[in-house]
Amino acid sequence: MSRRATNPPSAPPLTPAVFHVLLALAHGEQHGYAIMQGVRESTQGAIKMGPGTLYGTIKRLLAAGWIEECESRLDPEVDDERRRYYRLSGQGRRALEAEARRYEAIVRATRSRGILPGTAAVTT
Repeated sequence: MSRRATNPPSAPPLTPAVFHVLLALAHGEQHGYAIMQGVRESTQGAIKMGPGTLYGTIKRLLAAGWIEECESRLDPEVDDERRRYYRLSGQGRRALEAEARRYEAIVRATRSRGILPGTAAVTT
């Protein structure tokens, strides 16, 4: 299966599902259910990713080369052999960083206009 290489920094903004899966994998290798739990926890329950969304997103991220399936298991003795573990690739990390920079720019813009607390709006 060939993988399509993309240039994350120039890519369009990521969907929330893609962003949160990449963010969950930034902490290290995880299986699907752990990713779902991580997304729910990191968003304080605001995003509850179901299996269809999660595995569809994983399939697209694998095809894009932004994540990789891990060959080895953390502890094969206690782990369910059906579980698949995933990790962030270099491209995936760059895509995540680019999206975080986009979010950072949005927060700066809203603060500069007095929409969010922080820097006060500039008056002219």
